[in-house]
Amino acid sequence: MKRREFSKAALGMAALASGGAELARAAEKRARSNQGRIFKSIKSNHAISPEQLAEVKALGFDGIEGSSPGIDDVAAYRAKAEAAGLPIHGVVCQGHWNDRLSSPDPAIRDKGRKNLEQALRDARALGGSSVLLVPGKVTGDDETHDHVWERSIAEIRKALPVASWEGIHILVETVWNGFCYDPKQLADYIDEINSPWVKVYFDIGNMQKFAPAEEWIRVLGPRIVKLDVKDWGVEPGFCPLGKGDVNWPAVREALAEIGFTGWCTREGSDGGLENTAKLMDELLDL
Repeated sequence: MKRREFSKAALGMAALASGGAELARAAEKRARSNQGRIFKSIKSNHAISPEQLAEVKALGFDGIEGSSPGIDDVAAYRAKAEAAGLPIHGVVCQGHWNDRLSSPDPAIRDKGRKNLEQALRDARALGGSSVLLVPGKVTGDDETHDHVWERSIAEIRKALPVASWEGIHILVETVWNGFCYDPKQLADYIDEINSPWVKVYFDIGNMQKFAPAEEWIRVLGPRIVKLDVKDWGVEPGFCPLGKGDVNWPAVREALAEIGFTGWCTREGSDGGLENTAKLMDELLDL
């Protein structure tokens, strides 16, 4: 074996040993086709320190995603992130699990909608572009799939004037909440709302349990505005990136087919931010 061939083989074996078969691709000189098209982020909150933000920036992350309501000082949070050179691209709506838009109690639904509206205002004030929303949860006879569909749509529509005034997307995320476990079903849900301000925040790992991530991406298509980045497998469950059943080359291909460009945010742990940065770069061609 020639020295060059031996070196390449050795790099591949090292990658296999350190991070699984997918990371063996690190030995290849693949074109990073998503550089400047997909932007790398992590979940954060207003309590993050300037030192932590500096570390995030140094590792090559493009921004962070916050959460709202509950920010002590919106202006200070934005200023702290901007000083580190990290935009806050959006927020996760806090309280959407307990104060559900699908609750059988109208008072709880009203509180959930007010949480969403505050998150929309905070996202605008932070310089972001979206609010991640879990629209409800199937819990029993008084909160069925049909109830989640109908009640959440009614509440989301009430919040549309705030979304349009602030210029912020409401992005519905699919989670293990008993709702829309089929990609066509989720597409129909978004289409029924029929608003340019309501689209999808697709979580690559969450719905791998129900259909391959690449299938979800192709069906949802341009409805997808942002991505959460996770991995999941039948054996390991939620796990570090590259160690689950997500077919990352197929995911990259599907994202290219729909022309996706936008933010992707890691939710989960890979044994440190440095590992997360490297894995996101490798698996998503960043």
